[in-house]
Amino acid sequence: MKILAVTACPTGIAHTYMAAEALQTAADKLGLKIKVETQGAMGLENVLTARDIASADLVLIASDIEIEQKERFLGCTVRQVSLESVLLDAAAVLKAATPGA
Repeated sequence: MKILAVTACPTGIAHTYMAAEALQTAADKLGLKIKVETQGAMGLENVLTARDIASADLVLIASDIEIEQKERFLGCTVRQVSLESVLLDAAAVLKAATPGA
């Protein structure tokens, strides 16, 4: 299963990047492929490409604010979760988002 994720927080500093790292670490442990775009104070980083989006099985948006360029994901399976839930237990978030994976 190929998962894409976007993380963003209101200030765009610590939590955006902490959540991205937590998702990457949890996905690695669970044997899932993930690419995480961060939308923080430095702008969009590790930007998800049209090719990434076309081949994704799931787009996970971990944010408590509106993300930029959300329209890119029209037609995709999208799950929105709170940033806090990812920071508390990223593995549980991924397991819930990918039943049977």
